[in-house]
Amino acid sequence: MGSVQTPLSFIAQRWTPSPRTLRRAALSAVVMSVVIVVTGGAVRLTASGLGCDTWPKCTDDSLIVTAEQGFHGFVEFGNRMLTYVLSAAVGWAIVAARSVKPRRRSLTRLAWAQFWIVMSNAVIGGITVWMGLNPWTVAGHFLAANSLLTVAVITWHRTGEGDTAPKPRVPGPVRKLSWAIVAASAVVITLGTTVTGAGKHAGDSSDVPRMPWDWTNAAHVHAAAAWATCGLALAMWLVLRMVDAPDDTRARARDLLVVLLAQGALGYIQYFSGVPELLVAAHMLASCLMWIAVLRLALSMRERPEAPAEIPAQADPELAKA
Repeated sequence: MGSVQTPLSFIAQRWTPSPRTLRRAALSAVVMSVVIVVTGGAVRLTASGLGCDTWPKCTDDSLIVTAEQGFHGFVEFGNRMLTYVLSAAVGWAIVAARSVKPRRRSLTRLAWAQFWIVMSNAVIGGITVWMGLNPWTVAGHFLAANSLLTVAVITWHRTGEGDTAPKPRVPGPVRKLSWAIVAASAVVITLGTTVTGAGKHAGDSSDVPRMPWDWTNAAHVHAAAAWATCGLALAMWLVLRMVDAPDDTRARARDLLVVLLAQGALGYIQYFSGVPELLVAAHMLASCLMWIAVLRLALSMRERPEAPAEIPAQADPELAKA
């Protein structure tokens, strides 16, 4: 009696994705991670956060949205349904990573990590609804979505690499500067949740509690951290030119600087125009693009060449004559 195979093992035995298919599978998870952040923001910006007033059902009596819940219910339920599309994208990435030959266990683990983050964040989303859109749980929900985006981007990047030990492409101090940019950007994103948590868009038309500080002061602190990040990005762009870094790394530093400046402009425009919903949504999209650019820059500081193919052992011709 043969051993019992898991569905993944069964597929992996009969299918080997091309490098292009593998990259597309990983990229689909990145794209859907961005989509879920932006649509989650749309739920809040349209005051639809409690359109479905419980979880996992939409109401106490219905698993899906009902006509009585109107526009807000359809927006909230639509965002929940997109979680299934996100799960499908992550599932495709898992299947593709598992089916690569030779097997790449580290890549498969990264793909599976995305699945567990999706499941965990779904629970956090449910807790957020149960707690009436408490701003602290809303912030946690957003940061968990960004952790998913982080792992998805790393997985996407690793599909274009081998599994050998990483080799530096730039001097050590430059690599440390890249991690300083990662840390500063993470602070900027986290501070952005404090602006949201104290700001005007509570996510529901009812009296939702806010974080206990003035949102304008939070916005000023957020802007100061963003300016510090821009300074680090500018320094990185200049340093990479001085050390004659690889062209792709220099291009990623340039792209990051452009995204940061665009994001900063959006932030100031929305602040001085009364924080209109459309600009806030654009700011959230730009936040995702900024984080992707930050990660891709940091990851480009090293490389993992593919391991050379093993040459099959050949019989000694003298022995063959014996």
